[in-house]
Amino acid sequence: MLLMGDEVRRTQKGNNNAYCQDSEISWFDWSLLERHGDIHRFVTALNGFRQRRDVVAEGTLSLRELLHRARIEWHGVVLKCPDWSDHSHSLAFTVRTVRDRFLLHGMLNAYWEPLAFDLPPVPAERQQGWRRCIDTALDSPDDICPWETAPVVTQATYVAQPRSVVLLARALKESPGSVSQVK
Repeated sequence: MLLMGDEVRRTQKGNNNAYCQDSEISWFDWSLLERHGDIHRFVTALNGFRQRRDVVAEGTLSLRELLHRARIEWHGVVLKCPDWSDHSHSLAFTVRTVRDRFLLHGMLNAYWEPLAFDLPPVPAERQQGWRRCIDTALDSPDDICPWETAPVVTQATYVAQPRSVVLLARALKESPGSVSQVK
């Protein structure tokens, strides 16, 4: 969840009751937008990605319904081997969108060193492989890319840098307009 100003590193200095204060603690500092424009750009692109996702079927779908219908495969750095232990620092998942048009593969590396995650294989008959849409370890503006400009990942593994999140996407169906849904 994002609160007003999170997208530009706004802080209330730990005060969770700033709404009732008329002071610098509750005011929005517009100079933060210029100082942290890269984060603002990332959050704006992330919101656009979420709004254009191919997850929701026709009509409104509650989060509960979405999770009930979701087809999620859990992984660790090795496919189909998630480490659910208390000392684990990594997790990966592959989710198929509701309309069966895309696969999304996420990798979460909370470890202090880079980790090489296995990627789900791409069938040989597929023309397009995985595209790197998000990698929080990369510098702006390469940290988040729309589908059309996202680089294709050709390796069988992806190295997620320390304390980073990576999201890859792959089209399952080639149909007019389908590519624009995952931006």
